[in-house]
Amino acid sequence: MVPPQPAEENQTSLLPPGWQSYLSPQGRRYYVNTTTNETTWERPNGSPRTPSSPGTQRNFQPATVNGYHSSGTPVHQSEPVHMSLRKPTGDLQNPGSPSPGKKQSKESTITINCVTFPHPDTMPEQQLLKPTEWSYCDYFWADKKDPQGNGTVAGFEILLQKQLKGKQMQKEMSEFIRERIKIEEEYAKNLAKLSQNSLAAQEEGSLGEAWAQVKKSLADEAEVHLKFSSKLHSEVEKPLMNFRENFKKDMKKCDHHIADLRKQLASRYASVEKARKALTERQKDLEMKTQQLEIKLSNKTEEDIKKARRKSTQAGDDLMRCVDLYNQAQSKWFEEMVTTTLELERLEVERVEMIRQHLCQYTQLRHETDMFNQSTVEPVDQLLRKVDPAKDRELWVKEHKTGDIRPVDMEI
Repeated sequence: MVPPQPAEENQTSLLPPGWQSYLSPQGRRYYVNTTTNETTWERPNGSPRTPSSPGTQRNFQPATVNGYHSSGTPVHQSEPVHMSLRKPTGDLQNPGSPSPGKKQSKESTITINCVTFPHPDTMPEQQLLKPTEWSYCDYFWADKKDPQGNGTVAGFEILLQKQLKGKQMQKEMSEFIRERIKIEEEYAKNLAKLSQNSLAAQEEGSLGEAWAQVKKSLADEAEVHLKFSSKLHSEVEKPLMNFRENFKKDMKKCDHHIADLRKQLASRYASVEKARKALTERQKDLEMKTQQLEIKLSNKTEEDIKKARRKSTQAGDDLMRCVDLYNQAQSKWFEEMVTTTLELERLEVERVEMIRQHLCQYTQLRHETDMFNQSTVEPVDQLLRKVDPAKDRELWVKEHKTGDIRPVDMEI
């Protein structure tokens, strides 16, 4: 804010009551109603000295110079609230704008944990990046209150936790299949042992043959289950265990990358706030020296005003530079967030599809095992259908007969 020059006091005195004339750091004159805080490029009452300007806007916030209202209130406010917002805006409102004719509302944006979002009450709803897909890249921009504490959890951290949980579930599935394999191996071992049992080994005839086949079928079934357990290990358990062995390590790298970007963003935001504070102090100093000029307290006041004006302009330039660096950091974070969340989404789809395929392989092996088990008892069924007690008796009698002459009565 630059006060009117002595040579121009004549024009200032012609202003309506309550109006003051100021120069922006770029040398453009604008007018402020100190009662209503109305700001305009046009001279009040249609004076012919109206400068060329992009237009006049009335009934808005007080004039802003280098991002601050004439009262010293910052344009951009930080509100520590938690809201479900889509994604951050591409640019932070430029606090260094020298144009007082452009309306700047402190309600147009909201800053949450150093990230600038559009205010939901003043800006239209943003379009989703991937409509109808419920994509990760659309719904995890804001931070979420930690249910286990008073802090917050970043949206990206929630996605990362889901990825790590998915990896843990995959590991537990692999352990489950390993237990299944142990059961199969133990079962096969017991079947093979039972098949060597000598019980009822002396059964003869066609029934004895059927009984021997029953015992043999146990040995065959044991072999089937051993093969089943071996395939479970090589085709289900091992792929589940080895899929993305370095997944957790890769996720940590990804987490550190995004976290570093957030730290850089927070650092840039802190620089912006520091520059805002410095600008406020410079403007207060300039205002004080302007008041001293008006009451002519010091002969050095004009020189002091020029010096204060230079410092105020420099502070405004520093603030603009800090805001530019902040916007660059936020844009970089935004781009990396979109890229990384889409990659996490792809990895999750890939993980689910991989597990589905291997569980399908498990059911297929199970069906094959049942089929092979059935084939082991088919010879038993065939022999049981051939059991013939009469034929067995004939063969046994022929082998063990003692004589075919029957006894007769004794004669006297």
